[in-house]
Amino acid sequence: MTSENPDDKTRENATWAALLIRIRDHRDEAAFAALFRHFAPRLKGFLIRSGADAAQAEELVQEVMTTAWRKAALFDPTRASAATWLFTIARNKRIDLIRRTRRPEPEDLPWGPEPDPDPAALVGLQQETEYLGQALAALPEKQRDLVQKAYFGEMTHSEIAEATGLPLGTIKSRLRLALDRLRHAMDTKDAR
Repeated sequence: MTSENPDDKTRENATWAALLIRIRDHRDEAAFAALFRHFAPRLKGFLIRSGADAAQAEELVQEVMTTAWRKAALFDPTRASAATWLFTIARNKRIDLIRRTRRPEPEDLPWGPEPDPDPAALVGLQQETEYLGQALAALPEKQRDLVQKAYFGEMTHSEIAEATGLPLGTIKSRLRLALDRLRHAMDTKDAR
């Protein structure tokens, strides 16, 4: 079902989306089988090209298709094609596998009490914290407020824009300026 004609491609995308919708709405096993037959080999090739070995790729394809079956209700054809949705799931499953394999095993983690911090390092950290607090207090109120929301309130730029009613670009610009001022203030402190 692949073609270079844009109309054929649109029809093909609609066909795959319709299968996912049948799975979503009716738990249609025949639709799932058709989707699996078409996408499983393509997903496996994609995963192998992204660095997975054949066995990992097959396992990940099974996970992707299981996710597609279980979470078909999350598929929205207005946001992405069926192929984009499935390949995004595959990409995320691959990233999860990489993270799992890089995570240290419990026996590799150090056990026991943490060593006492170096007193000189503690004093230095306290001084840095004081200088940063002074530099933060010296910022213009609008910039200080955004820094506090972004770094102490752990809000995303989008969340800040929504909360303040400011455009996202303004948020980013003010934060960039504030961070430049803070960096300059800390560099000036180090030069003393």
